[in-house]
Amino acid sequence: MQAFKVLLEKVDFLPPHRVTDDTSVLTLKNWVLEPLCRWDEGLAKPGLFERWTHSEDGCHWEFQIRKNAIFHDGKPCVAEDILSFIQAILESVDTFGMKWSYARYLAQAQWSSPSPQCVVMDNPFPLADILDILSEFFISRLDPQGQAVLGTGSYRVLEYIPQRSVQLESVGAGSLAFTKLQVLAQEDADERYRALLDQEVDAALNLERMHATWTPDPRAQWQCQTNTLSVMYYLNCSGGLFASELARRAVNLAVNKAGLIEKVLGGLAVPSATVVSPFHLGWRSAGVQPWPYDPDQARALLAQCDGLDQVCILRTPLTMPHQSLAISQWVQRDLEAVGLRVQLQVQEDRPEYAREIGRKQMGDLAIFDSSPHSTYRILNDKISSRTKAVWWQGYTDPVIEDLITRANNAVTSPARARAYGDCLHHLHHHPPWLYLCHPIEVLGLRLGVKGVQLDPKGVIQLI
Repeated sequence: MQAFKVLLEKVDFLPPHRVTDDTSVLTLKNWVLEPLCRWDEGLAKPGLFERWTHSEDGCHWEFQIRKNAIFHDGKPCVAEDILSFIQAILESVDTFGMKWSYARYLAQAQWSSPSPQCVVMDNPFPLADILDILSEFFISRLDPQGQAVLGTGSYRVLEYIPQRSVQLESVGAGSLAFTKLQVLAQEDADERYRALLDQEVDAALNLERMHATWTPDPRAQWQCQTNTLSVMYYLNCSGGLFASELARRAVNLAVNKAGLIEKVLGGLAVPSATVVSPFHLGWRSAGVQPWPYDPDQARALLAQCDGLDQVCILRTPLTMPHQSLAISQWVQRDLEAVGLRVQLQVQEDRPEYAREIGRKQMGDLAIFDSSPHSTYRILNDKISSRTKAVWWQGYTDPVIEDLITRANNAVTSPARARAYGDCLHHLHHHPPWLYLCHPIEVLGLRLGVKGVQLDPKGVIQLI
């Protein structure tokens, strides 16, 4: 049978201790590896852990490994593999060389394995959000060539040429639509689009990243999916104009987000309303809508603020998020239209830009892409003034701290959803950021292809 041929932006299997939000890498990981829990719009579903129990107070958790979980080289997956993986994660750094937050989340957790099929976590305080964290942990082992391609997922690796291609075949006699996959790397989105229309491949991902505006050509079929990613601007709440809540509210009214989405992003985004996407836990309970475009009200609020004669420094990279510079030029124009003086500063080194933001060298506002799928992680890493984590930019609000504590102490999924909804509702009305949008990702498929679905994380699911 001919292999189902897929074009991704990159073909890469990261080291076992690396976590990523890159949609190409996540797609491969979901085919070959298994997460400990599967994320499903903010809720945890069985993954490599087929079931779990917890104490009533949420401090003691027991996880059972899926029966017959076997790595693709025949080795059974046991608790020791998972505990070794978790330890490596806690000691690792991210793509930009910055320490992951997982070590802080789990600083007091004690891990053990009473049996080869059971992993136990004990924590001195409730940690129902452990399920969010485990959904980002994909268990892998190194093959004899030192590549992290040995997993327990639906497909095994037959041949892997890093940065170029990978050949996969399905494991067992399951109900997957495709028994063989050929995955090729093509960095240029316009070339991925052309190859699909010329029927050189069966699927192409991330066509929203084309240089030209994407159009739904009838020679292929298309799936457009709103992504969990938030394109936003950090506002410097520590000092300057945006230490004022009135100013933060004003800029959320000042930017014409609908125009930005249409003119700059080709219609491939939806406006955001709070610090997370519609797919995050708590969003439905929050009951919020995007801020309206109201430059007159923005001017009225700014008139009550000090420091309007000072220049606002707006910082931007060239990539991550897509079209960063064009977005920032649009935002600069809209802010100047309501009376602000804005100076645009461009950092061409994207890793250094992230490190600068982590060091709080952000000017007055700085574009960023907020990527965690976990509401807990976003609040903990970026909002809370109690943790003052790497991405926190000086936002201080005693009300939100109490709401976050209440959410962190909730144990059941319904209780967590309600508590996080209260957090997100409050952050809509008392914004720490300039909310912009959630990108829409585009998957192209050859006519007649079935059994393929793009999910909100931007991952191609084969069903």
